[in-house]
Amino acid sequence: MSNIGIKAKAISTAAFLALAANCLSQAPTLAPTASYSAIVEQQGRATLMVDGQPYFLLGAQVDNSSGWPTRLDAVWPAAKALRLNTLEVPVYWEQMEPAKGKFDFTVVDSLLEQASANGVHLVLLWFGTWKNGKMHYVPEWVKSDPVTYPRMISKTGVPIDVLSPNSAANLDADRTAFTALMHHLKAADPRHTVLMMQVENESGSLGLVRDFSPPAQKIFDAPVPADLMRALHKSGPASGQATWSQVFGPDADETFAAWSVSRYINAVAAAGKQELPLPMYVNNWLKSPRAFPVSTVPGDDYPSGGPTVNMFPVWKAMAPAIDLLAPDIYVPNSERYRAVMRDFHQPGNPLLIPESLGFEPFPGATGYARYLYFALGDGAVGFANFGLDRLLLTTPLNQEMTAVVNGFALLGSFTGELAALKFAGKLQTAVEEEGISQKELAFSADGAPVQLDGANSAPASPASAAWRVIVSFPPAYDPPAAPVSTTSDTTGLHEGRAVVASLGPNQFLVAGIDCRVQFALPVHAGGKQAQMLKVEEGHYEGAKWIPTRLWNGDETDYGLNFGGKGSLLRVTMGSY
Repeated sequence: MSNIGIKAKAISTAAFLALAANCLSQAPTLAPTASYSAIVEQQGRATLMVDGQPYFLLGAQVDNSSGWPTRLDAVWPAAKALRLNTLEVPVYWEQMEPAKGKFDFTVVDSLLEQASANGVHLVLLWFGTWKNGKMHYVPEWVKSDPVTYPRMISKTGVPIDVLSPNSAANLDADRTAFTALMHHLKAADPRHTVLMMQVENESGSLGLVRDFSPPAQKIFDAPVPADLMRALHKSGPASGQATWSQVFGPDADETFAAWSVSRYINAVAAAGKQELPLPMYVNNWLKSPRAFPVSTVPGDDYPSGGPTVNMFPVWKAMAPAIDLLAPDIYVPNSERYRAVMRDFHQPGNPLLIPESLGFEPFPGATGYARYLYFALGDGAVGFANFGLDRLLLTTPLNQEMTAVVNGFALLGSFTGELAALKFAGKLQTAVEEEGISQKELAFSADGAPVQLDGANSAPASPASAAWRVIVSFPPAYDPPAAPVSTTSDTTGLHEGRAVVASLGPNQFLVAGIDCRVQFALPVHAGGKQAQMLKVEEGHYEGAKWIPTRLWNGDETDYGLNFGGKGSLLRVTMGSY
């Protein structure tokens, strides 16, 4: 990826972890720091690097029209309860540039001030030319002047409410505004509260597969640009003379749209990075919005030309200023959810999930408190549920929402250590799934995860494993777990989750919710038996572990039994 190695300024690890450990108290103000954030890849793993340290983006996104100071006042208590370290908030082109060339940054400045005061970082979402495949957030002076700022045109000459990506005037207007925003942030954000930028929102067009206006049609009828042909390893009837239809056949219209949109957004992002080189990504309305294995129509079922999985090669070739192509996942099935993660987690494209269902009832969806843990186990650099405004802490939470809150809050209590262990390749997760009552993890002597055979379910004993970790989910406990340690309002949801990481030889960090975790030696251990030498419950203050009590007796006799709110443990194992 073209912009690996860029650095960005951020809160120190110690300052943030102090916030997480004391989430209901007054948050510390972010202090100025000296470096830019970076997306770093190493040995097949990736992280957002903040202030020189790995950073796991534990976030939430506010509603589309909530990027206003008065609206955010109601959001910060929920962010603290979840122990978030990052909030995703829109910036609106229509508000920021109400008249051409006249910029108003008062709302942006208020966002920075509030986030810093609450000890939370920001990802800013640029609602410019595109928002959900439409042009609804462009300024009034753009909407009211379709001659200067042309819209996409159908084959019959009918315009739609999407700006043409083939218009130089449209690109120049958006690029100028975004560059002004980045220029302002460079001066107005010395604390570097902003870690990343999302450039546009679910780009592409709803209503047409591509622009059929005369200028766009002229480009479409011309030979496919040579740089795209080379990048896609395409050949045509005659070198340099192959048209879009000849090269791409039935996919020509959508491919042309992806080429048009990706080049447009790349130009916007590249100009912004000249002012302030933060990592930048684009989000994606899925080609199959619910990930069902059905045929879908570009421009009808999803925005045509956006960074969908079938257009990955085009976007990667034409948008080098974009660091990540990220999926918005509103999928009511865990198997399909994980399939989307696999589609987007590719070499050179670390996994970031900037929008996921989770803060509101969703048709057909259950068990979505698990999705954060699926993403963490798959090595995601960050995860955010959509619609934080809808988490109403003033009313009793239902079981599903209680499970969501508990899951975020548990990880939020040790995000610094979590991020470091994940990036070092020392961390694994086990998440409950329908029909699977037990899963097994394995670690080598040096703490590296060991790949299990089969479906990651017990029993397993890889030859290289030094320790096996068996994670069971209720009601599979045998014998039953002690009631004192498993009292939970959420076991009926079947959303058990465990995070296990190696801290060193025979020492592990374990976080769990609604599950039992047992350590065992390999099957062929020469007659040796495993024993727990010490089990400490505690928390982190910065990088320092603070134990609060020892677990023993009912809490450990049949394994480590975790209830609905979860616990964080340091476990020292031995054998005899």
